[in-house]
Amino acid sequence: MKLSFLGGVRTVTGSCFYLESNTCKILVEAGMYQGEGAEDVNRTVLHFHPEEIEYIFITHAHLDHSGMLPKIVREGFKGRIISTSATKDLLELMLYDSAHIQQSDAEWLTRKATRAGKPPVNPLYTVDDVKNVLPLFDIKPYDKIFNLGNGVRYKFLDAGHILGSATLELWYQDSEKEKKIVFSGDIGKKGNPIVKDPLIPRDADFILIESTYGNRQHKPLKESIDELTEAIKTTFKKGGNVYIPSFAVGRTQDLLYILNSLVREKKLYRIDVYLDSPLAEEATRVYLAHPEFFDDEAKKLFSMKSINDSIRLHFVQDVNESMALNRIKSGIIVIAGSGMCEGGRIKHHLKHNLWRPECSIIFVGFQAKGTLGRRIVDGAERIKILGEEIAVKASVFTINGFSAHADQAELFEWLSAFEGSPEVFVVHGEEEVSVSFSEAVRERFGYTTYVPRKGDIFEL
Repeated sequence: MKLSFLGGVRTVTGSCFYLESNTCKILVEAGMYQGEGAEDVNRTVLHFHPEEIEYIFITHAHLDHSGMLPKIVREGFKGRIISTSATKDLLELMLYDSAHIQQSDAEWLTRKATRAGKPPVNPLYTVDDVKNVLPLFDIKPYDKIFNLGNGVRYKFLDAGHILGSATLELWYQDSEKEKKIVFSGDIGKKGNPIVKDPLIPRDADFILIESTYGNRQHKPLKESIDELTEAIKTTFKKGGNVYIPSFAVGRTQDLLYILNSLVREKKLYRIDVYLDSPLAEEATRVYLAHPEFFDDEAKKLFSMKSINDSIRLHFVQDVNESMALNRIKSGIIVIAGSGMCEGGRIKHHLKHNLWRPECSIIFVGFQAKGTLGRRIVDGAERIKILGEEIAVKASVFTINGFSAHADQAELFEWLSAFEGSPEVFVVHGEEEVSVSFSEAVRERFGYTTYVPRKGDIFEL
């Protein structure tokens, strides 16, 4: 069996791994690259022949693990896309949203190109391409082994990252002895709101483990919730608004759950929360439709009725409603995409409010290098947004305890459950983080570790 690393190595985006033997060709993840230079990276020629791939496994719905599916299908893939039911439901929303963005951006770039006498720009993929993806999904539950044939078996375990997220266990036999490879997907931290804690496989010959937070520890969730509460209170006392760039799937639902709990516990009064993301609204409805993936506490407390009995939740439907929010000068919380401020409605809110010292921007998720969010977090005094230079005068809070990723200690705990001496490939982390985490794993467990580069191929 050959394992090729086609993305998601020495970076936190674009995960894509290719397993190839004489009898099968499998893709694990089909992630879109995000951040600086993303447009060029995503448009490069695929490093495999899509028509030859028989199966694609998707561990969860975030686009950095799944966003290239429409392009791969358009270029010839006709096999099965294997995921959990919640992943498929969330991906239907996210891929359509992504296609609309691709088409809108292409139209804008084409108008610009036409004025310059240049050829039109085609979208990376279209809504029609997404329609062709959906019939290919093959939905599988957690905790049950399935056969692909040709000596390949697999099982999903709950990864505890977002709704429907999975760790993939895959057994294969291309010699006398059956071997096993584990793809961690994105590993959740214990105690995440809503979803259950991650489950851990007990054995493997080879492991691919994410390393997003492989060099740091998260604050305890309670401490982060206290910090969020204080930031909201301080902002409202100053007469401003709170703006939270948030990923539409996962982080937004966690925030709604936490804000709901804070009001129920009377740590905040009944506040107006504006969810300014049609995608996040639909994703929230998908979450509420899948209580079978909730932990016990969330099953009791998280429903549309319980949300509206505590916070006053407003779904912002169209652009005019979104623009109208900028006429409200104080006392509201606006949650808007995208999480790294690279697109979506948050950019407009930042343009109108980042210069206001009475307002606050609260970052609750990872900000990749090269993104607008990362530049703000790193302390930029002025930022160019939508063609206009904006002074950064608002208070900026970074609260990493809300991350849905395991931190270094939890990654160590995850690895410590394995018996024997698996070989470990460290993936899905910024280069310096992956390298340092690889060294720490080697020192702590004595495992053979690798930090692959894009294009590296290993014989397993």
